[in-house]
Amino acid sequence: MSNDKKIYTTPLVRKFARELGADISEIKGTARQGRITEKDIKNYIYRELRPSDEGKSIKRKEIKSEIKFIHSDFGEVEIKDIPRVKKIAAPFLNKSWSTIPHVTHHDEIDITEMEDFRMKLKDNFTGQNIKITPLVFIIKALVNALKKFPSFNSSIDDIENGKITLKKYFHVGIAVDTPHGLMVPKIRNANQKNIKDLSSEILEISDKCRNLKIDKNEFYGGSITISSLGGIGGSFFTPIINYPEVAILGVSRSSIKQIYLENSFQVRTILPISLSYDHRIIDGAEAARFCNELKENLGKNFAYKLAI
Repeated sequence: MSNDKKIYTTPLVRKFARELGADISEIKGTARQGRITEKDIKNYIYRELRPSDEGKSIKRKEIKSEIKFIHSDFGEVEIKDIPRVKKIAAPFLNKSWSTIPHVTHHDEIDITEMEDFRMKLKDNFTGQNIKITPLVFIIKALVNALKKFPSFNSSIDDIENGKITLKKYFHVGIAVDTPHGLMVPKIRNANQKNIKDLSSEILEISDKCRNLKIDKNEFYGGSITISSLGGIGGSFFTPIINYPEVAILGVSRSSIKQIYLENSFQVRTILPISLSYDHRIIDGAEAARFCNELKENLGKNFAYKLAI
């Protein structure tokens, strides 16, 4: 296709195409005068994610040629359909892993004072305890870190031309575990919300995801994603970046440890984190500084400020 072809569309639609990683020059517009609409981009992405019948048959032949046996030859098996959400997510995960040079920085954060502060939160009117998950404080800390390190709140538009998009908004993705598969809706404008607002919104969007009532547009246009396994377990892991973002923060279950601090061993609450980042735009030193900023934001002197 010639690069001289004029593309008729709006800046908003162009932005939508960039967020999905779609080459707008390859999309045929169906509106008046060949104008490209958001629906055209969605249809293009849908076609790209669905291989042709010919491609399917070739792929089946390749798989059959590689596998020299049938699983049922060795015992009883059960054949099940892959959940729809996982089938939809698979091509995006594959693209992210195959196109982005992932590096993961592992670290630990002392959240003893934050946890003490969180457990003592009370309603100003009723005096009752307020239940706020640690994830809310992590979102607040992450937003503050993004303000100081804007390259983590960016997307690469064209690495060959050296262009990136630095986002001025703070839409934090939250990985939600559902019976249908993993979904990543966005907490919009997280920088403008207090801990109670964030807590309520997390519960609301998580419920919508589990009941398949979430608008699919809520999965796009993020700044950075948090993948939390704190409620399940584990220490460290390597989360896959949610393309076209450039970083993702993995959070594991906190534990009680004895730490040598201020000339004595003390019992502290330690939170393991795993930061995966796009090495094309973020280097190891910057990632380490970003994690140090998270430590400060979740540490001894910052819990109260994050609650505001």
